[in-house]
Amino acid sequence: MLEPEPAVAEQLFGSRIELARDYTAELARRGEELGLIGPLELPRLWSRHIINCVLVAPLLKPGRTGDVGSGAGLPGLVLAIARPDTHLVLIEPMERRVDWLLSESARLGLDNVTVVRARAEDARLPDPLDQVTARAVTALSKLIPATAPLLRHGGEMLFMKGSRVSEEIEAASKGIRKARLRDVEVLVLGEGMAPEVTRVFRATVD
Repeated sequence: MLEPEPAVAEQLFGSRIELARDYTAELARRGEELGLIGPLELPRLWSRHIINCVLVAPLLKPGRTGDVGSGAGLPGLVLAIARPDTHLVLIEPMERRVDWLLSESARLGLDNVTVVRARAEDARLPDPLDQVTARAVTALSKLIPATAPLLRHGGEMLFMKGSRVSEEIEAASKGIRKARLRDVEVLVLGEGMAPEVTRVFRATVD
C-alpha cells in the first residue's frame, strides 16, 4: 500500500502539490515494474523519497541545476516540480530510466527539464551548470571528481547523503582539495518538520 501523503507535503510543494501527487502516484504504480524503486518502498515512498527530496528545493537558485544519476527522478523530477524557475538537467546513463524521465517530464508538462543520457564523467553539456545535485549515487570521493568539471566557476554541489557523511568528507579530502572546493558544509534539513531529515553536502567550486 502506498504511504498516505504526509501533512507537510502540501506546505513544501505549495501550489505545485497536485503535480507532486500525480508523479508520486505514477511512480507507485509503475516504479517497481520498471526497476525504479524496490518492492518495500511503497509504504515509505512519500516520507523517505518525495519529502526527502523536496526539502532541497529551497537551496536551488534560478539557473541550471544538474541531477547526476537521476534514476526515478529522485531528486531531479521532484525538484523540477517544486522549482519551476530552475532548469533541471537530468543526467542518467541507463536507457529504461532515461525513457521514464522523458515520458514522465512530458506527461507532467515540465518544460524546465532536459534529459541527457550519459554518465556524469562522460556528459558533454553546452554550458557549465550553476549547481549539481545527486542522491544515493556513490561516495563523495568518486562523486566530487566526476561532477566538478560540469560546474562553472562559483558553481555549487548539493549532494544528498546519509548519516555517515562526515566520514565520506574525510575520505574525500584529497578530492576536495584537488577540485578546489570552498565553504564545505553539511546541512540538516527538515528537523521537527519531516518524518526523516535530509542531509546535504554543500560546497562551492572556487
